[in-house]
Amino acid sequence: MSKDLEEIFIKTEHVFDGQLLKVRKDTVLLPNGKEATREWIEHPGAVAVVPILNDGRIAMVKQYRYPMGKITLEIPAGKLDQGEAPDKCVARELKEETGYTANKIRKIATIGTTMAFSNEVIHLYIAEDLVEGEACPDEDEFINVEKYTKEELHTMIKDGTIDDAKSLVAILMANI
Repeated sequence: MSKDLEEIFIKTEHVFDGQLLKVRKDTVLLPNGKEATREWIEHPGAVAVVPILNDGRIAMVKQYRYPMGKITLEIPAGKLDQGEAPDKCVARELKEETGYTANKIRKIATIGTTMAFSNEVIHLYIAEDLVEGEACPDEDEFINVEKYTKEELHTMIKDGTIDDAKSLVAILMANI
């Protein structure tokens, strides 16, 4: 890394501490010796998974996303619980949101979602050799599971139907 680009932490102010997010206002020392303020969101991290069914279709979740004000089509995903390993979380989230359990799960990447103002990372996985079961979403989650061919997904990516970043990256990286 180039030391001439690094910013050095001086102090922090806790602006908001919520259940999911924590907002920080940090003072940093810039490479040129001046001070600056950095407002950012602390996030526990998350996982997301491309569940490939035995017939080759992909299970997707449809849900209302309040900040966007619309129903979205995404791959199953969820946040890491305190101290939870991503490989454990992905199996839990897959089961909770879709009902499926996977005999084979492999990691494909870890992505930073919004590096300019958040430390959130999402660990992306592919799940295969799936066994159908009953979904058990959290009590405040309302999700429909839908199944699509890879051709249908690529059409929806091109026409903007799927615009969720983690879903776009994971689907394209999965080479489906």
